[in-house]
Amino acid sequence: MKSAVLRSSLTFSAIVLALTGCLQEGGAISPSHAVGTPPAVAPAAPSAAAATRYGLPDFSGLVEQVGPAVVNISVTQKVSRGDATSGDDPFADDPFYDFLRRFGIPVPGAPGNGGGRGGRMPEQIQRGVGSGFIVSTDGYVLTNAHVVDGATEVTVKLTDKREFKAKVIGSDKRTDVALLKINASGLPYVKTGDAERSKVGEWVVAMGSPFGFENTVTAGIISAKARRLPDETYVPFIQTDVAINPGNSGGPLFNLAGEVIGINSQIYSRSGGFMGISFAIPIDVALKVKDQLQKYGKVSRGRLGVAIQGLDADLAQNFGLDKPAGALVANVEAGSPAEKAGLQAGDVVLGVNGQKVDSSADLPRIIGELKPGSVVRLSIWRDRKARELNVTLGEQVAERSLASTPEHKSEAASSKLGLTGRALTTQEASRLGVSGGLLIEDATGPAAKAGLQAGDVILGINNQPITTAEQFRKLLDAAGNRFALLVQRGSSRIFVAVRLS
Repeated sequence: MKSAVLRSSLTFSAIVLALTGCLQEGGAISPSHAVGTPPAVAPAAPSAAAATRYGLPDFSGLVEQVGPAVVNISVTQKVSRGDATSGDDPFADDPFYDFLRRFGIPVPGAPGNGGGRGGRMPEQIQRGVGSGFIVSTDGYVLTNAHVVDGATEVTVKLTDKREFKAKVIGSDKRTDVALLKINASGLPYVKTGDAERSKVGEWVVAMGSPFGFENTVTAGIISAKARRLPDETYVPFIQTDVAINPGNSGGPLFNLAGEVIGINSQIYSRSGGFMGISFAIPIDVALKVKDQLQKYGKVSRGRLGVAIQGLDADLAQNFGLDKPAGALVANVEAGSPAEKAGLQAGDVVLGVNGQKVDSSADLPRIIGELKPGSVVRLSIWRDRKARELNVTLGEQVAERSLASTPEHKSEAASSKLGLTGRALTTQEASRLGVSGGLLIEDATGPAAKAGLQAGDVILGINNQPITTAEQFRKLLDAAGNRFALLVQRGSSRIFVAVRLS
């Protein structure tokens, strides 16, 4: 996995499981959407759907209404069992081993985990399960991309026991959304709601096939909204405490009006099972992807060509902003749409086409939802003044987002700052693609406290480029007690706020 949460593996003491669409031999995770029947049946009024019995919510009416549009998805894959000395694999009939292996959890003594075993076993057929929901009467089905990833055959089973071979129209790993099509008509389908209008604390219901148990219903509340997971810049997840387990992936998350507001996609877990924290993809994000997949078979996203980072209170103050909002441009790629439009490192993007950028995580999502080739108006903050730029977007391959704050370690430069260092050699500057800078050899005091560290290269102070140590000292003396340094760290550039007092 990556840091605290990831789409399909684990690290640190917890796992954020993308409950990988196929629970081998019976486990995956579930999606979300809202149901209608042909002819479409309007969602039940919240007062009816939320009818209570003995003072508690009663979801039976909602389940009867939306249940027929929720489907079970069976997937067949050709996989390698790993290393073995013979054709006999002692773990071959152990579904729990398959489940652990799917998420990268080592099993002592298992093939590929030591024990003196060698050789490769032949490709074998493996089956998994997931969930989905019908979004149109003519047979389009939404699920998670990880449910059907690598599938050689996909089967959709309805609640009336009918089964259909499904065609994968397309999938988008970035948002973990996939669109399927079955050859049927007159199908019940979900109604979609407005995830933005949902509120923290309101009741929600999930339906799916956890561990292969079809048509399972679980309920809970929305725990948080717009939750950002590590390395995830496109999906503002809905966090819930609804019980979600392998097999629920791709299933719908309903509000009490019987509308789908999300697709269940991930859980946070220390054990691999449900621990009270689940994440769903907002339905508005999924529908935008669905529309592109249905029309083009793939998803195209706009591209600026910048590396960005978040702003904390110190950085905001150094740039003259009254609050830490927006996306700070740390680097502009050569030849990118951003460079051609005049965007510079040190600019803070505050809005796109009038839409506010409240945090750095908003910018990749907003730009990604726009078509390549479209002209957008950026509201930026530069030299303590608001400006506007028009940018013609390119097509995105991978927009890079930096950590919101620098790592707290160390740096180098002057006595009052607590830095020792030297100017880059011509060869070092050429290798980094810069005209010059100051290489930090040691950092203590305010520099270390700000997060500067040995090996960092200082390229500028308060948006003024530096090439020599003497130039840096002069700019530092004029900067006062608060300033921002532009730093090259590895292959990334970040701004670091420094306070001397």
